[in-house]
Amino acid sequence: MSIITVSRQMASYGDEIALAVSKKLGWELFTRQTVLERFFEPGISSQDYHLLTESARFFLTASGEGPTYRDLMQTHLLELAGRQSAVLVGFGSQIIFAGYPDAIHVRIIAPEEVRLERVQNLYHATPDDARRILATADKKHRRFVTTVFAADSADPERYDLVLNTADLSIEAATAAILALQQQQSLQQEIDRRVQLQLAAQPDRPDIIQRANGESVFKNASEEEFAHILDMYQIDWVYEPRTFPIEWDAEGNVTMAFSPDFYLPQFNTYLELTTMSQKYVTQKNKKAKRLQELYPGVHVKIVYKKNYQSLIERFRQL
Repeated sequence: MSIITVSRQMASYGDEIALAVSKKLGWELFTRQTVLERFFEPGISSQDYHLLTESARFFLTASGEGPTYRDLMQTHLLELAGRQSAVLVGFGSQIIFAGYPDAIHVRIIAPEEVRLERVQNLYHATPDDARRILATADKKHRRFVTTVFAADSADPERYDLVLNTADLSIEAATAAILALQQQQSLQQEIDRRVQLQLAAQPDRPDIIQRANGESVFKNASEEEFAHILDMYQIDWVYEPRTFPIEWDAEGNVTMAFSPDFYLPQFNTYLELTTMSQKYVTQKNKKAKRLQELYPGVHVKIVYKKNYQSLIERFRQL
C-alpha cells in the first residue's frame, strides 16, 4: 500500500493540504490525535495517555506491553501500511517510513513573515503574540522529532518534495503532490510488469526488460532500428541513461550524451547517425569523451551506411 507523509511548519497550510490530498485520493488521514486515539487510548491508563499528549520524551518510556510507546507506534503504523494506503501528518511519520518503498515524503514550509501574518489572522493576535505562538509551535515540532527519533525534521534530504506556500495555493500544492503520487503509481506498475517478465524468463535474470509501448522514439529511424533488433531477438533498452561529459567552472553540466540504445546482452550502447552526416564528427567526439570519463562503458556509433544495409536486410526477410 502507498503512504504519503506530510511534515509541515505551523501556518504553512500543511494540515489543509494533507486533508485535501486525502480527500482527493480517498485515503484515510492520520494526524497525531488519530494515532493516539486509534492505537493507544483504548489500552492504556488515562495518566499515560495524558503524558503521551503532553510529552515527547514519554514516547521513549516502556509501555505495559514491553516495547516503548515509540516502538509500538512504529509497529502499528507499519502494520497499517500493509493493509491500506494513508496520508500521515506529523508525529515523525517521515522518519518511521523513511525506508518504506511505497512512501512519498512531503515537507510544507513558508517564510516566517508569511506565517506570522497567517497566525495573526487566524487567532486575531497582536504581532508580538503571533511571534510567540509561532516560536512555541516551531520549537515543539522540532523537539518532538529530535527527542523521539534523534532526527532533524527540517533536513530537506528526508523529503521527495518540499513546497513553499508563500505564493502557492492549497489547490496548487495539492495538485503537485497528487502528480507525484500518480507518477509513483505508474512507475510501480512498470516495475510490476518488469518483474512479471523476469519471472517468465528465469534463465535470463540479467536482461533488462522493457514494457510494451513504453518507449517513445524521437524519429522513425530509431523506431525502425528497434524493429530490426526485435527481429533478431536482441534485447534492447531505449535511452536508459544520460552521461554528463562536460562541466563549466561552477560545476554545472554543459554537455551530456544519451546513447539511443543499450544492448544488455553485449553491455553496449549504440548511437545512431542516420540523420545529417555533419553530426557524425560531433557524436564521435562525444562517444570518445564518454569512454574516457566512464571506463567500462562501451558505446558504438552506428553509421548511416551500416544502418541502411541493416534496413535492406530487414526488408528482404
